[in-house]
Amino acid sequence: MHPRRRRGAIWRRSAVLGVVLLCVAVVGSFATAGGGGKRRGQALTPAAKPIPAVESGLLPWHLPAPVSREVVLPRSASRLAVLGGLSGSRSVNGVFSLNTSNGVLRSIGALKAGVHDAAGSIVGGRDVVFGGGTPSTVASVEQLPTSPSAPLGTLPAPRSDAAAVRVRNTTYIVGGYTGTYPDSTVLSTTTGVKFQTVARLRVPVRYPAVASAAGKLYVFGGQAISGSRAGLPVNDIQQVDPARHTSGVIGHLREPLDAAAAIKLNGIVYLAGGDTSTSQSTRRGTGNLQIAAPASSPTRLFTTSTIWAFDPARRKLLAAGRLQVPVSHAGVAVLGKRAWLVGGESGSRQLAAVQMITPNRSFGIAGAPGAGSPYFGGKLLIADRGNNRLLLLGTSNQVVWRFPSASSGPDPHGFFFPDDAFFVHHGTAILSNQEQNETIQEIAYPSGKVIWSYGHPHQIGAAPGYLHEPDDAYLLKNGQITVADAQNCRVLVINPNHSIAHRIGTGAACGHSPPLSLGSPNGDTPLADGHLLVSEINGSWIDELTHAGQVVWSVQLPISYPSDPQQLGPDRYLLADYATPGQILEFNRAGKILYRYDVRTVPGMLNHPSLVERLPSGVFMVNDDYRDRMAAIDPSTKALVWQYGVADHAGRARGMLNTPDGFDLLMADGSTPTHRATG
Repeated sequence: MHPRRRRGAIWRRSAVLGVVLLCVAVVGSFATAGGGGKRRGQALTPAAKPIPAVESGLLPWHLPAPVSREVVLPRSASRLAVLGGLSGSRSVNGVFSLNTSNGVLRSIGALKAGVHDAAGSIVGGRDVVFGGGTPSTVASVEQLPTSPSAPLGTLPAPRSDAAAVRVRNTTYIVGGYTGTYPDSTVLSTTTGVKFQTVARLRVPVRYPAVASAAGKLYVFGGQAISGSRAGLPVNDIQQVDPARHTSGVIGHLREPLDAAAAIKLNGIVYLAGGDTSTSQSTRRGTGNLQIAAPASSPTRLFTTSTIWAFDPARRKLLAAGRLQVPVSHAGVAVLGKRAWLVGGESGSRQLAAVQMITPNRSFGIAGAPGAGSPYFGGKLLIADRGNNRLLLLGTSNQVVWRFPSASSGPDPHGFFFPDDAFFVHHGTAILSNQEQNETIQEIAYPSGKVIWSYGHPHQIGAAPGYLHEPDDAYLLKNGQITVADAQNCRVLVINPNHSIAHRIGTGAACGHSPPLSLGSPNGDTPLADGHLLVSEINGSWIDELTHAGQVVWSVQLPISYPSDPQQLGPDRYLLADYATPGQILEFNRAGKILYRYDVRTVPGMLNHPSLVERLPSGVFMVNDDYRDRMAAIDPSTKALVWQYGVADHAGRARGMLNTPDGFDLLMADGSTPTHRATG
């Protein structure tokens, strides 16, 4: 995909971004008790409608400074209010409007005093902050914008570390701490002035995650304030019925959890992130959790990335996905179909990151293996070029096949520098071009036996049977193979018997003048009409050509290095700009740019992306070559919704890649949805 690059030019990058999040999808069920729940042995509610998994993304922009334990409330369709919080060890009094479409943060006011760990809600059309720490716990209730004609009161007692949930016009305040004792009262208010006690928690906690469903309040975990587990997360699931003034423990989380986010989206409650505690021995190798407590502590705290879907009818939690960055103590609000997690803490670090969560049926069903994967129901093939191997990932990011391997047998050509790899013959074989090995190989899947080849290993040439940096080898439906022979400045269509059926470009020149010459072609994607979509590096040309080289249309794009164009629609095309920072572009035949992804800051910045495809889930999957990762990006928010590989760190160990340069998606039925026009 980039024939100008040589082996000696592998970059050593120093910027480090995050950790690959490797999370095992599990299904947690509750042991029920109290609160009117079903007893052991009773039949559960019949199977309900499947709950969609979630798409979770890390936004390409971030806050100007880290913040946690703030109040976040919805303001409009694309804006959030961010009130107070903790910056370092200081309580802040700033009130800001955050534009979720571009990350612009604008000051809109100030609290009377800095406050963190407060509860917040919208009361009478105003943003209201209940209690919090300054750092001492306070009972104040403050509204913005302020209204002298309608002053607010105070809480019945000082209170911090509580959660607020709004049900219609009533706000409920749940859990918390007076500064000395736990506060078990569940308060309700419709005015912010008068408060009523509607119930008491059976297990008093601070930092609970609270959401409503069917008129009930569900309280997930929290931190114990007294007793043998004081200061540690608990695993209780409590249900509060405000109408009946009752509460009880209805089950237990699979692990203790506090400071998580409970979010209601499309009528479904999702539980995201939080801090959990467990013994060190049971946490070895999980990879997605970060240590928050000192190493000498007998019980460690970890920040988790897991997202659960809650089924209140069956009282079950179903794994629904994972956050891109583990987080606790984040400010959370819902705008339409998306929830936004602002800042927060990951282990001992405060975050400036903003993450989003939205239910997405294309990312799977909650509780199913791989729920939350952008290629749910399929397997992802990666040409891990720098490691001279092919990897096949399942939807839980586990490697399910690799080549070469001990079982694949001898390879007479020596597998080296795989630039691309595509499934062929309904998923029974893989066609791979090795750019600097000067060969094309067809590899039987899953046996790994090499069943066809073209070219001579490590021998450059233009004569019949020779290649010079072959790129994008595709199998056509008639059994022929097309390849961009980049440094020979030609595109070849090769018969199974190794003879040449068609040649576009004579190789005598390397400029844009098809069919006589092409400017170093690096893409030759087969189209449904039987033509080829060709990219030329020299001059940044994109052409639709017949196999004989006749030009159907041609356009020159204002980019530095076009790589591997794909067709999305009747007059809509997709390609990567192989540069730094790299771009993802959609364009039409007139050369008009219809969409552009050009993020210039980490984590979203791309460094020499070589191939981008739109997956059936609607997201872009891209080889981010020089950042040593595969990345999936939501085109609407430009959020990073999936990653495999440790960004900016090449490696061969589990979860790591070295200059990945090609990929393909194989579905369970043997189809290849990103290149349906191939064989």
